[in-house]
Amino acid sequence: MATSPPLTDPPPAPAGAAPVEDRSGARAAAWGLGVAVVLVALAIVVPRVLDWETWTRAPRSYTDLAVPPLHGFWDPKLLGPGTVPALLVALVGWRWFAGWAETLPWRRLLLVSYVVALAWMVSLAVVDGSSGLSRVLGSDVEYLPTAREVDGIGTLLQEYVGRISYSSPDNWPTHVAGHPPLALLFFVGLVRVGLGGDLAAGIVVTVLAATTALAVMTTLRALGHEALARRAAPFLVLAPAAVFMAVSADALFGALGAWGLACLALGASHASRRGLLAWSTLAGLLLGAMVMTSYGLPLLGLTALAVLALARSWLPLPVAAGAALVVVLGFAAGGFAWWEAYPVLHDRYWEGIAADRPASYWLWGNLAALVLSAGPLLGSALAVAGLRARRLGRDVLASPLLLVLSAALAVAVADASRMSKAEVERIWVPFVPWMMIGAAFLPERWRRWGLGLQLVAALLLQHLMYTSW
Repeated sequence: MATSPPLTDPPPAPAGAAPVEDRSGARAAAWGLGVAVVLVALAIVVPRVLDWETWTRAPRSYTDLAVPPLHGFWDPKLLGPGTVPALLVALVGWRWFAGWAETLPWRRLLLVSYVVALAWMVSLAVVDGSSGLSRVLGSDVEYLPTAREVDGIGTLLQEYVGRISYSSPDNWPTHVAGHPPLALLFFVGLVRVGLGGDLAAGIVVTVLAATTALAVMTTLRALGHEALARRAAPFLVLAPAAVFMAVSADALFGALGAWGLACLALGASHASRRGLLAWSTLAGLLLGAMVMTSYGLPLLGLTALAVLALARSWLPLPVAAGAALVVVLGFAAGGFAWWEAYPVLHDRYWEGIAADRPASYWLWGNLAALVLSAGPLLGSALAVAGLRARRLGRDVLASPLLLVLSAALAVAVADASRMSKAEVERIWVPFVPWMMIGAAFLPERWRRWGLGLQLVAALLLQHLMYTSW
């Protein structure tokens, strides 16, 4: 199992001067933060100044209030049912969570992290009242209304590809058409066990999505980087992305992928052959299931390769790949072939609103939406990760920075594909926690106030915007 170098801060420099590493890291962090803030400002201001139509699809009566790059509009509110709980979670998290992350026994830290993550997500969501946990999944373009109408799974799979196209007389709603069938089948399962109500399904999704931070921390520890996992924990648990994760199916898909990567790390680092086979098989099944929920998440395979490179073991690869293929080919045998569906989806996407959304804006507006979702400290985290990676050179292949860089590369590829023009504040949520590992490499002073900045950003976003999610 790979071991991590100690993550202690540099020793104090003489005569009160900042250490070299601290100064250069602080400069990189400042530049990254500045770029992130300017990017968001430009993405909001430029369309208004130049009268660009970005087609974020705000309701017609709210067109003048639309705020690209977000899929939503201005809706300031001073107080909601979740405001006080969210402020309390933010205050407690800023004041004590970093200390807990450093000192609590590992299992207790995971438990506390889950409770705090869930409290953060729920309190932010219910700033809008109980509808904050139910309005999204109950939308006509989402999965639940369709899931309530499904009679037979076999028929569903056989008809799935044929109903993606706009030309189909009974074409799927937007989100159902835009994802492989396991996304819909999850909600079919909820309906059949009596959890198919808007609020009940929203609670289930939120409860599961809140485990994502734990999966990322588990991955790091399995790879021998427990100290890094502890430093990253506050930024994973108290992320502004919580605004978009509560009741977002994309957060559910991200949690599925995160646990797949955690199992892959456990398999790669396991001492026994039996453990390697068991964990790697489970990893493959989870990652294969992830592929059957989102056409964009195979890009998380870049992070899977980073996990194996850090573990210095490629033995789990054929096992995990084989197990993933079992899932994918199983759906194909049932009537849904991923490789046949994607071209049909591509055509539908470009027959719809994608043709109106200008790439000249969204190729960089997407990145601004990502910053709003991940928080402004994402710029600092990526800048410092890039600085350290450049210094390490080829040695970066043995550094956990590889996880950060792999997720950033996945986002770059997704952006260049132009298959995600707008709405990436939720679509790219699965990549956010892997990039935010980079926050653990920030200088200590930046970590302290940077966490506060992230919390304030989340609170402002939730209270100033109607985010549509």
